[in-house]
Amino acid sequence: MAAVRVSSRSGLPSLLLYLGIGVVMGQDGIFDVKFDNAELTQVIGYAALVVILAEGGLGTKWKEIRPALPAAAMLSLVGVAVSVGVTAAGAHYLVGLDWRQALIIGAVVSSTDAAAVFSVLRKVPLPARVTGVLEAESGFNDAPVVILVVAFSTRGPVDSWYVLVGEIALELAIGAAVGIAVGWLGSFGLRHVALPASGLYPIAVMAIAVSAYAAGALVHGSGFLAVYLAAMILGNAKLPHWPATRGFADGLGWLAQIGMFVLLGLLVTPHDLIDDFWPAVVVGLVLTVVARPLEVFISLLPFRLPWQEKALMSWAGLRGAVPIILATIPMVSGIEGSTRVFNIVFVLVVVYTLIQGPTLPWLAKALKIAEDPSETADLGIESAPLERLRGHLLSVAIPGGSKMHGVEVGELRLPAGAAVTLVVRDGKSFVPAPSTVLRRGDELLVVTTDPVRDAAEERLRAVGEGGKLAGWLGTGAKDGESPAASHPKQDRRHEVAHALKAMTRLGRTGGPKAHR
Repeated sequence: MAAVRVSSRSGLPSLLLYLGIGVVMGQDGIFDVKFDNAELTQVIGYAALVVILAEGGLGTKWKEIRPALPAAAMLSLVGVAVSVGVTAAGAHYLVGLDWRQALIIGAVVSSTDAAAVFSVLRKVPLPARVTGVLEAESGFNDAPVVILVVAFSTRGPVDSWYVLVGEIALELAIGAAVGIAVGWLGSFGLRHVALPASGLYPIAVMAIAVSAYAAGALVHGSGFLAVYLAAMILGNAKLPHWPATRGFADGLGWLAQIGMFVLLGLLVTPHDLIDDFWPAVVVGLVLTVVARPLEVFISLLPFRLPWQEKALMSWAGLRGAVPIILATIPMVSGIEGSTRVFNIVFVLVVVYTLIQGPTLPWLAKALKIAEDPSETADLGIESAPLERLRGHLLSVAIPGGSKMHGVEVGELRLPAGAAVTLVVRDGKSFVPAPSTVLRRGDELLVVTTDPVRDAAEERLRAVGEGGKLAGWLGTGAKDGESPAASHPKQDRRHEVAHALKAMTRLGRTGGPKAHR
């Protein structure tokens, strides 16, 4: 785990560190391990990608990604076409590769890597719109890129462009349908069937996500898109024991990345990279300075996004594990010059990750689109179903930036059928009174009946985001509803009393002079 700490402090994606470990262990390295099995690397790489995409989908918030879907779809389709064409032309005319090799490189490096992008931006949160577009793009563009690389790596003539477009559209449609179906069925089952042990929930979630990939591949759809969409639906379904599931998936994602990157480092032969260093720099320059900006600005023409956001998206097109794994496809197919293609892609990814990775946070701040991390704090809510009692036990952790700090238990205004039964503070637990003031770092146990579970969780999140006046200030109630209407079972006089009490307290503690 030392590599993880070094990566976190340096701002570099962990990709480089684990690739370096593989290179040091492999040929020309300290241990001189001989490994040249491209087929095994591809199989293990695909398996690791399924886990990484599943982990990424589980961590994607639907409310952030939903508005970004049209833009991400354009980047994943039109953008990929622009990137492949421009990069392939540069590789052919500037480096001298034949058209097949140039098209393979153009397709391989057109896939972005969300893990690499957000590992360097974890300390500089982006606006939800930018985050949503980049996350969705990285989840969607793997599918068309894989289809193109496989088509270009097939022996014999390459299919006509309209045939490729039809194949891409069909596989994406099938993969999307399978992913949505598996994700919905899986989330429905996990929400309505209590498993015998809490530790089974993380395993079940990952098994469902992997099943989406298998089902998509079996019906000749895009398995990568299927697993990402299924995981995204599961991640937004408010499943039981969610924090434990998220931690388990995060750990599996790290394990998959570590094993995959070390294996890719073993596959490369360092002394073979010397001759391909400058060609890789030239192709990377075309990709980074010409192809990616054109891809972003052309694809996003129909959308009214500020130029600052487009500029950041252009520079945030980091290439990580996916291009290196895809570069093994022509090697397995026995395409002439495939080893050189792999070497160029390997060098390109390493060099431009070194350049782009550390400068991304600086660019986000320079363009003035980085957000305050404290404004994005969210409550950690874990639900455990009480099947026999027809209820739920919610475990709520109050983070440092939450506006629930300073709110009395009675001011939470939970729906009838929900109550705060225990507060854990500084390692000690106690039963709260309605006047107990909640503090950052507290953990609450909230018991709810089955019918009001969702309303109670919604109310808790609303107070976490908007404070004690959430609902009266437009937070937590549905559009067009008053707070009382959103919780019909609650006594309106009780709510009005709490609101007047909060307003009076604001006036006593330094509210606007006009109200003194």
